[in-house]
Amino acid sequence: MIDNLLELTVFARVVSAGSLSAAARELDLSLAVVSKRLTALETRLGVRLLQRTTRRQSLTEEGTIFHARCVRILAEVEEAEAAVSHTRDTVTGVLRITAPRGFGRRRIAPLAVAFQALHPELRVHLVLTDALVNLVEEGMDLAVRFGRLADSSLIARQLAPNFRVVCAAPSYLARHGFPSDPAALATHHCIVFGEHPTSDWHFQYEGAAIVAHVRPTFVTNDGETAQTLALEGAGIVIKSIWDVGDDIAAGRLVRLLPDYTISAAPLQAVYANAQHLAPRVRRFVEFCSERLREEWHWD
Repeated sequence: MIDNLLELTVFARVVSAGSLSAAARELDLSLAVVSKRLTALETRLGVRLLQRTTRRQSLTEEGTIFHARCVRILAEVEEAEAAVSHTRDTVTGVLRITAPRGFGRRRIAPLAVAFQALHPELRVHLVLTDALVNLVEEGMDLAVRFGRLADSSLIARQLAPNFRVVCAAPSYLARHGFPSDPAALATHHCIVFGEHPTSDWHFQYEGAAIVAHVRPTFVTNDGETAQTLALEGAGIVIKSIWDVGDDIAAGRLVRLLPDYTISAAPLQAVYANAQHLAPRVRRFVEFCSERLREEWHWD
């Protein structure tokens, strides 16, 4: 059984680290031992868990299913050991977080520094991307995301309030004027962004739904770039108040159409299984929720 547990640990670490050599370094084992343990596990199961080439590795379908179970088993073992040793809330190990680029730099990175300072034995891996990361395949403990939960196999906990605003730089408004209503946006330069950017902007006014079809002068896959374009006077953008609140307060951006509301994408912590959260994940989610709610000052 001990050997089986080591094989599960090796497999989980190979997936999260991205390669056998990286896993060997993290586990302080030789590359030969890691390779031997992984091969032994695949032989015992009778299936290939990873497709490996000289350039990359990826989970097979069987590997994806097995990895999800494996992570839960290891988390349960860790919690059992912690309970027996009376260190259930000890925060150690590697905390793997993914978050949007701009929000991650401004908000999550400072929180990770403060949290690690409270728990010196913790190591943090922070992956910033606006793409939707598969937590299981990428070996992430949790994701901080704006948006509704699309995958029913995941658990989401709201971290803090959020709403979105339409805004533009004073320099743009000086040249093009203020839009009087959402329909007027069709005559303005607009900035759209995201993995699947849309030209339809949805509003609510006195209970009625309004769809404005905008003309995208700039399109980008990166939310922070969209904000930079707006600050440079390139056009009008819709952003979370968490991203642009400070710029609006400083006068670098001006909020537009305040009487029209935009459906808010909630700010959430997303993880794979609430029943098997390692102490480091549970405590970091609680820490983020407390600190972000303290930072909230937009009503």
